[in-house]
Order: sequence, then C-alpha cells, then structure tokens
Amino acid sequence: MKKWIQKLVDQLGFDRASESGSGKKKKLEISEDRATLLYMLDVYSKHLNEIENHPVRKVRDSFDELARELVDPASKADPEKLLFRARQFFSAYRIDEYTYVRKTFEDFKSILWDFVEQLADDSRFEQVADKEVKSSLKDLREAVESESIDILRTKSREFIDSYIEYTSKRDERRIRRMNSIKKNLDSVKKKLVEADRSMRTDHLTGAYNRLSFDEHVKQQMSLSDVAGLPVTLCMMDIDFFKKINDTHGHDIGDFVLKECVRILHECYGKETDFVARIGGEEFAVILQDHDVQKSVERAGLAFERIRKEVFVHASTEIRFTVSMGIAQYELNESSDQWIKRADQALYDSKHGGRNRWTVAASGPSIKRVA
Repeated sequence: MKKWIQKLVDQLGFDRASESGSGKKKKLEISEDRATLLYMLDVYSKHLNEIENHPVRKVRDSFDELARELVDPASKADPEKLLFRARQFFSAYRIDEYTYVRKTFEDFKSILWDFVEQLADDSRFEQVADKEVKSSLKDLREAVESESIDILRTKSREFIDSYIEYTSKRDERRIRRMNSIKKNLDSVKKKLVEADRSMRTDHLTGAYNRLSFDEHVKQQMSLSDVAGLPVTLCMMDIDFFKKINDTHGHDIGDFVLKECVRILHECYGKETDFVARIGGEEFAVILQDHDVQKSVERAGLAFERIRKEVFVHASTEIRFTVSMGIAQYELNESSDQWIKRADQALYDSKHGGRNRWTVAASGPSIKRVA
C-alpha cells in the first residue's frame, strides 16, 4: 500500500488490521481509487457549513457510511457507483448551500437598504421644509417692499410662526433621526459582529474555524518576522475518535468535541492564545511568544488535565486522550511548510502509539513521549 494511502487511513482512525484465517492480523489493503474517494470525503467533511436542509452531523453520517464501504475489505461496492452516489449528494448539497449563503446575504442587504432608505426620507423632508421656509421668506420680502404696515405685520407673524414651527420640527426630527440612525447602526453592527463570528468560529464547539486559523497563521508569521518573537503551532487530534462515534453515537462524539475545546480554552486561556478546530476531530493551538520548551511545558499540563478527567454525558462515562505535533515557526519558511512540519509531527505521535506529543525540528523530528 502506498505511503500516502497508509497515512490517510491512519489519520482517519481506521483499523488497518483484520483477522486472517490463521488467526494472525493482516494489513488492510485499499486501492488508490478508493483512497482518493476517501480523501475527497475527508477534505469536504472538514469544510462543511451548517445549513437548514443539511445539518453537519447528518452530512458526516452520510460521509462515514461511504467511508466504511470504501475501507471495508468485504465490500464489493464499485468505486464508480460510490462516486456516483457522492456526486448526487454533492449536487444537492451545493444547491442548498448556495441558497443558504444567498439568503443570508439578502437578509443582510435588506438591513442596509432599510438604513439607506431612512436617510433618504430624512433628506427629502429637509428639502421640502427648506422650500417652505424659502417661500415664507419670499412673502416676507414682498411685504417689506410693499410698504404696507398691515401686510408687513401679518407676513412677519406668519413668517415667525412658520419659522418657529419649522425649527421645532427640524430639531425634533433631528433627534428622532439621530436616535433612529443610532438604532440602525447598532443593529447593523450587531449583524456584522454576528456574521463575522459565524464566519470565524466553529458552530459546534465555539473554537475558531479553519478560515480564522489560516489568517492567524499568516498574522503570527508576519509578527514573528518583524518583532523576532517566537511563535509555536500545536496540531492536535483526539485519539480513536471514530471509535467513540461508532460505539456511543454522534451525540457523545459531539459532546467529546465540545469538552475537548472547553479544556483547551481553560489550558490555553491567555489573551494571545489561539484555539481552533480545523477538522472533524483535529484542533490547532497557536502560541505567541512561545518557543518549543515553553510550548512543551504547557502541552504537558494540557495532556495531564485531559488524561485525568472523566467526561459524563447522561449516564455515559467517557475517557479520551489526544496526540499532538509541535512546531516552532522558522524564519523564511512558508505557512504550508510550517503547518506541514506540525502535521508530520502529529502523524509521528499517532503512528508511535498516540497519547503523546512530538516536537518537529528543522531536521528529523525529535520525539518526546508525554
């Protein structure tokens, strides 16, 4: 089996060993066609949106079903038929995904349009009021030129009354307009904040998402280049997460993901610490002003906390462990190179027995068992 296929199967948590007729375990062989489909499902699963007709959990259930058929040695499913099923699903999903995004955009556009319309109404009122004042002022000017005391007295009173009424209405409307503008601005700001938070955070766990992670990686690289401060990336994966899902169901799986993030936020709670969920059960922690030694010390505390805790959901008790890869950013390396080093260190931790961390160096990785 090719190395990239073996690595993919290991990363997805599938057991590559099955019983043979002699009682010995043999490695599970997967064709390159099936592994390619499996890779496509895994990548798409990491970038799902929560939309009305396709909840993330339900979509992942469909992906898991396809994945099991792909890796099951007893499965006789034709890869072309599996691909056709996946193509049918993706076609329906993308239509609903586009509709969801479009509706969200239209809702937000409607808020801004209402705000613009109100400003336009205020502007039209001011124009009409200005015309009325100019007309009244014109009448007063004509009264002055007529040299008639009675006409002048009448027009003066009319002008004064109309001007007082105009200024009063103008001030009242200005107050109402400012209050309304403030209310609309607060509403728009709230929507923008909610939209930004929704775009940048994982809907299930509350951790930052992949989009935020990619942006933060580049920001920290730039900061490190300019200020010379060390920054470390910790890639983390829940061990045997698929077995947790298969044994206890997705409700428990979701609970484990949320509890994992809760602990990570408690262990990495500094203002400059960054915790993200970048895949199904894969997380990343970016530590500003941290070299490898300092990062390893904090990783040790996080590992100890996770190992000791018993997680209870309803009547079910769960224990789980994590594996981690740690890589300090090096000057002039690209973001892909940095992430790849951390990811390779994570793979080494999982391949070496899980429940441990591995520190990646410029040369061969230095393994440190937690």
